[in-house]
Amino acid sequence: MFIPMSYLLYVAFFGAAVVFFLWLRDARIFYRTALQGYRKAAYRGVLYCALAVLGVAVTGWSALEYFGVGLILAALYLQGREQRERVWESERTLDRLLGKAPRKKGTQKREA
Repeated sequence: MFIPMSYLLYVAFFGAAVVFFLWLRDARIFYRTALQGYRKAAYRGVLYCALAVLGVAVTGWSALEYFGVGLILAALYLQGREQRERVWESERTLDRLLGKAPRKKGTQKREA
């Protein structure tokens, strides 16, 4: 039996992908800088990703499509409210988007 998908499912997938991208960016910045604001944001990002996946599931498998998209928007809103330290000063936009942060002392890998 063919069940037509709503366009909202595509919106939900895109929103969940954005939540995952922002979480991985916060984790990368924490790995490079060891700043506590990004540590907290990376840990809470796991919960926000779970909320986004729940939103995709609700959007895809129930009649509450708008509620599912609302869950994803809530995850994006909560993820943006995390307090983080300032990392960049004059880096390019692409570097900021990809989370290229300058390494702090003590976070460099040791050479063997």
